[in-house]
Amino acid sequence: MSANSFGQIFKMISFGESHGVALGVVIEGCPAGVVFDQDLLVRNMQRRRPGQSSVTTARNEADAPEVVSGVFDGKTLGTPICILVRNADQRSQDYESIQHSPRIGHADDTWKTKFQHVDHRGGGRSSGRETLARVLAGSVAQMLCQQLLPQLQVKSFSSQIAHLQLTENAEQIWKVNVDEYITRLPHEKLNNEAVQLLESAKVAGESYGGTVRTFVKNVPAGLGQPVFHKFKSDLASAMLSIGATTSFEFGAGHEAVRSKGTEFHQDLQSAVYGGIRGGLTTGEPLDFSVGFKPTSSIKDTAKKGRHDPCIVPRAVPVVEAMTWLVLADHVLWSRLDRIR
Repeated sequence: MSANSFGQIFKMISFGESHGVALGVVIEGCPAGVVFDQDLLVRNMQRRRPGQSSVTTARNEADAPEVVSGVFDGKTLGTPICILVRNADQRSQDYESIQHSPRIGHADDTWKTKFQHVDHRGGGRSSGRETLARVLAGSVAQMLCQQLLPQLQVKSFSSQIAHLQLTENAEQIWKVNVDEYITRLPHEKLNNEAVQLLESAKVAGESYGGTVRTFVKNVPAGLGQPVFHKFKSDLASAMLSIGATTSFEFGAGHEAVRSKGTEFHQDLQSAVYGGIRGGLTTGEPLDFSVGFKPTSSIKDTAKKGRHDPCIVPRAVPVVEAMTWLVLADHVLWSRLDRIR
């Protein structure tokens, strides 16, 4: 299996299976001298880990990151950085039935058709557990970006879970701590309703989808390439590579198709562009959303195993991580553009 890497200059290579010994990442292209923030790394991993609330899978993993190489005396060396997380709470027997009754939405059958020999335990590499590698790499990308651009900020949150949809604007979202809400839907009434919905879903073997929205502010202008590797295309590639995603929109998104050009293009500073024009960042805040389908493990499979009834709450730190990876790659790329 190839294509386990992401990025052009700041590159991550993801490895490991859901029920294997460990999962992790190798990061190549991170410059030397970046202050390595272990606390940030641990904090981001705790935000993603399973077993953190009543609306997530009951699998209980500490997800403690081990830095194997590339860091010395608290700073990166410029050499490949390897970080791994050991698995501890596998229950592989819960997945024996999947060998003969593949989950349609999880594409167990398509993986077996392609590779013939697969690890069915927990979904193997197609498991949502693979995303821990993205959070590991995204954390290092965040360290790099915040050292080069201290004002740069990224904030993701659940904007919709099933029929429960948030309408708050960016100014309101920046003021709240998303992690204070179990579902990361930062609205007290909607969060409580979502908790009840998802707790009932776990008992009934039901699942739901939703949307993660992301705001990024203090973005430098000119990130991205004008033809291939537009900032929007790399951002879309990053987000749609996350398991269970169904859509990516920035700015006005699909609503743009209903607009007249004379209405849509009347203000250069308009939010309809989402902070990107011509494939390049404008220096304005970024605004994009990622849609997730209902979790694929349903009915008896969900009741017997340990699964999230909705992956959106735990997808929030993953979306943030992938955002930092795209930013780090293009920040380094823009520096090369100016050198040439």
